[in-house]
Amino acid sequence: MMRERIQRATTGARRILRGPRPEAVPALVGTACTLVGLIDIASGILPRFRHSSAHALVEVLPGATGPFAAALSLSVGVLLLLLAHGLKRHKRRAWRAAVVLLPLGAYLQFAYRQSVVGTVVSLAVLALLLLHRGQFSALPDPRSRWKALANFVLMGSGSLGLGLVVVSTHSGHEIGSAGLADRLEHTLYGLFGFEGPIAYTGDDSWTVGYSLGALGLLTAVTTIYFAFRPEHPTARLTDDEERQLRQLLAQHGGRDSLGHFALRRDKSVVFSPSGKAAVCYRVVSGVMLASGDPIGDVEAWPGAIERFMDEAKAHSWTPAVMGCSETGGQVWTRETGLDALELGDEAVVDVADFSLGGRAMRNVRQMVKRIERNGYTTRVRRARDLSAVELAQVRRAAEDWRGTDTERGFSMALGRIGDPADGDAVIATAHKDDPDSPYGDLKAIIHFVPWGTDGMSLELMRRDRSADPGMNELLIVAALQAAPGLSVARVSLNFAMFRSALARGEKIGAGPVLRLWRGLLVFLSRWFQIESLYKFNAKFRPRWEPRFVVFRKSGDLPRIGFAAMQAEGFVPPGPPRPFRARRSPRPERPCTHVIPVAARAASGVGRAA
Repeated sequence: MMRERIQRATTGARRILRGPRPEAVPALVGTACTLVGLIDIASGILPRFRHSSAHALVEVLPGATGPFAAALSLSVGVLLLLLAHGLKRHKRRAWRAAVVLLPLGAYLQFAYRQSVVGTVVSLAVLALLLLHRGQFSALPDPRSRWKALANFVLMGSGSLGLGLVVVSTHSGHEIGSAGLADRLEHTLYGLFGFEGPIAYTGDDSWTVGYSLGALGLLTAVTTIYFAFRPEHPTARLTDDEERQLRQLLAQHGGRDSLGHFALRRDKSVVFSPSGKAAVCYRVVSGVMLASGDPIGDVEAWPGAIERFMDEAKAHSWTPAVMGCSETGGQVWTRETGLDALELGDEAVVDVADFSLGGRAMRNVRQMVKRIERNGYTTRVRRARDLSAVELAQVRRAAEDWRGTDTERGFSMALGRIGDPADGDAVIATAHKDDPDSPYGDLKAIIHFVPWGTDGMSLELMRRDRSADPGMNELLIVAALQAAPGLSVARVSLNFAMFRSALARGEKIGAGPVLRLWRGLLVFLSRWFQIESLYKFNAKFRPRWEPRFVVFRKSGDLPRIGFAAMQAEGFVPPGPPRPFRARRSPRPERPCTHVIPVAARAASGVGRAA
């Protein structure tokens, strides 16, 4: 027993002497920057903090005493907070900024405070960064000019809040009595470098003035930096990349119903070394989102996946795959060590097995017959068979019937209709004479994209608000009945999140845990299309194909879910656009637009909503 204790103590001593593991340095430094930044901010804005029992700790932190030093401490604290996240993500630019800031902090501590300990600590952290500089090699994330506006809003709000705290903490040395409005006015003036309406005794006037000026300067400098630094290109497929992807889909497109959605032109792509496989993705909030299975030959998938992971590592992005099949999930987890989670099932209808006959199809059959008696007709054609005038009308109607200010979709949305390169797409339309309609007799639209040579995959469903209920059922049935004439043998419909849990939970003999889980899903269905979308899909008697999300660790799931919501259009990826009136009210559920697989992780909806 004694020998084991001695051995453990010796091992622990060796670990301390060796210092932290190299791979743990970024997280350690980032966390230290966060804590030190918060303490620096406290020491800068709270006069009593600099004379409290924590003063001994503050002595070894960047900062100083006196009016100028209080502003310096506040500025350094804010900068450290800004750098902390980048250091944790191994960002090269954050490392460079820290390497510049730490010697400056060490010099200021020695020159203004004569603090040997503070100087040594700053230089020690600097030495740690230099020693492990290889750990900070991640390239910058894609940026846009919206980043400057976002920084101005966030930093401006933070500076205003911190400035108001600075003014309020020095209220004991005010000359006279100042109300909240006076303090707010004094803060606003101070951020722009002007003297406000409040006067102080002693050095407090200089302390408050320097602190407010420093906050305003930080806001201005960081905003100018984001506005004028080189802008990284956004995700965009080049013509050559799209041509290569189409060649891969022509040979292997029948494997995955989501394959054609890789041709979205707002995605990036990495190819395997042989060029026989590819992974398409988009980077959102530091998450590298791929959708569906890799494109191309399965034997070449590992090469494309390796390139994908190398790209994620180079930029320190969080890798994630939304909506891959079971085969795709097995390859991803085997090649990368990532984990997979089943989120739901995709509804696939085999055309040869579909029929409106039988008791199970009675509700759909009656609904379709009723709509047809009301004078509706349908047409199902390849996109190339529509005239230019018809395509223009379909595009305009689809845009006006969208029901949301922004286009939604990523994993199961193509984002375009009637492109000359997508001539094999199938468009089903419902018609009824309406002299008052600006779209002629057009009442509803369903758009399918190719799924190999013998299948098609639902892309969007939109309808006129004034049309009779049941347009979606009518057009799906029409498309399934017309499928044999189009040489289509299988049709992929919507995605139903947590379908298996809903199906098992409603059966006799379901256990209490399963019933509780189903009850929660039904409760959430009040806001998200979980149960309703499952029941809508089940009307057509499909077979269910499981779909998965692939992720690195469980702690990444909230971040992946939020990024997926941004990619799908449920959460704005940047500052909100100027308000514009909607062209039409939000369409009725269950479907006038695609709500793809990626949104399922966060919102619980399926392909059509």
